[in-house]
Amino acid sequence: MLAMALFGGHGKASDIAGTMPAESAGSSADPRRTGEALPRSTPTRLVIPKISVDAPFTTLTIGSSGQLQPPPADDINLVGWYARGVSPGEAGTAIIAGHVDTKISAAVFARLDELGRGDRFTVDRADGTKADFVVDDADTFAKDDFPSERVYADTRRPEVRLITCAGDYDHDVKDYTENLVVFGHLV
Repeated sequence: MLAMALFGGHGKASDIAGTMPAESAGSSADPRRTGEALPRSTPTRLVIPKISVDAPFTTLTIGSSGQLQPPPADDINLVGWYARGVSPGEAGTAIIAGHVDTKISAAVFARLDELGRGDRFTVDRADGTKADFVVDDADTFAKDDFPSERVYADTRRPEVRLITCAGDYDHDVKDYTENLVVFGHLV
């Protein structure tokens, strides 16, 4: 298990009190049936029509400090994928994160809180396939009481978590007090 941290607003890395699996094996299931796992493929673009997201991906890694390294703060329309985990569409839990804002403006996940059960989004993949997801749930968690097992636990079916900062912005520590997590599965 790895210590997990996510980034807050304004381009600053911030801690989440939790752990997540370092890697998942993926699946070789036949992807022709709806909702079945796809083979591993690097995500290239996240499209969420309801909230006008059409963003390219960058890979995210865990740095030497144990924190998930955020996407560059100078690109407000960029999402990150935890590349040592499963890819979106593979069996297991894929992690996608994005800034809610930066020092200069709202960012890619500024409207993530508008997603709810039944909303759909797509991940374009390097192999030319599209992984279509439906939202199961969305919840906000205090950073000091983050439910790692619920968010990061490996799953049998292909699932994804969209994660950003939420809650109040604490100017003293220059970070948000909560994280918003959108839970979805492949359809």
